[in-house]
Amino acid sequence: MEVLIIPDSFKGSLSAIEVAKIMEQCVQTLFPTSHCHSIPFSDGGEGALSVLAFHNKGKLLKCSATDALKKPIEAPYLQFDDQKSVWIELSQTAGLTQLDQQTLNPLHTSTWGTGKMIAHVLDQGCTQIYLGIGGSATQDLGTGIISALGGRFLDEEGQELPAVGGELYRLHTIDLKHLNSKTLECEWIIACDVQNPLLGKKGSAHTYAKQKGGSPEDIDRLEKGALRFAEVVQKQFGVDISTLKGGGAAGGVSAGLYALLGARLENGFDLLAQKTELEATVQKMDLILTGEGSFDRQSLFGKLPIKVASLTKKKQTPTLIVVGKAKLKTLNGFPHCKIIDCTPPGMTRKDALQNARYHLEYALKKELLILKNQKI
Repeated sequence: MEVLIIPDSFKGSLSAIEVAKIMEQCVQTLFPTSHCHSIPFSDGGEGALSVLAFHNKGKLLKCSATDALKKPIEAPYLQFDDQKSVWIELSQTAGLTQLDQQTLNPLHTSTWGTGKMIAHVLDQGCTQIYLGIGGSATQDLGTGIISALGGRFLDEEGQELPAVGGELYRLHTIDLKHLNSKTLECEWIIACDVQNPLLGKKGSAHTYAKQKGGSPEDIDRLEKGALRFAEVVQKQFGVDISTLKGGGAAGGVSAGLYALLGARLENGFDLLAQKTELEATVQKMDLILTGEGSFDRQSLFGKLPIKVASLTKKKQTPTLIVVGKAKLKTLNGFPHCKIIDCTPPGMTRKDALQNARYHLEYALKKELLILKNQKI
């Protein structure tokens, strides 16, 4: 039996590589003659660097940057073999995992450190940038990135605003006169894994700011700032980002870079699948194991398990979606898929995270035993 193991990370507990190893051990225990093809994967945000490095698509390098609160750090990026293209993972600089829970504050966090990394690769002669934007701790619409590259965001009196989400409601003018000239000579591809717009109840602030430490009052202020940013962009550049599909990703980074740098938004999973020739591999498999930490309605908008399920639908290949916590129990339109919830009923999130390895192994072995008895 040919088995493809292609999980995302279980955020807060297990990396994609760790999840894949556990899954492979479970399969080998119950199906010792099977052939496992383990590909820890990503939807284009967190973990993309590991996927690309795993497939030998380039080399990992490091440079000086800052986290979302401008604390100096060293962060990795991947330089493709052509040495003119790079993949930058925003979460390595402006990510939630770079900060302590008590320091999260979307009013004050910034993508400036990501911009500093981008300035570095431009100085190295890079002409094509893939930017994976999942897992951000920010809500600054990419103003931190633009600021680090020489752009300025001014209030009504012509004073420069801090490039953070909490001050955007005061925005009056965007000044790009001193933008690094190499920035506009570069091709920008944003690996975007969600479809949320920038504004409204399904927009960036209302959907994601709470998990970044935002209070209801903060969310209202961030929404006001995003609306003001969209108005200024429309007035100055004639670009409407208010309803841009995926414009709300990573605190509006996708909308900001689309408007000001001409970035192209593409599905992150699709980009990685193309670069790793995933679809051809999927068609050869008898069983697929995928999964992520939390499976809910947000997962339906381009997250890895759904994208994998779409690839396996053509041949109706049995697919197990193994997740830390399932808020969705069934998947309409995908009869070949089964959702496996690893967290026992009534268990607290803290206990589930602390014992994620055990619960993953127990739940998966239980399901694999059922398949073995059915003589899959």
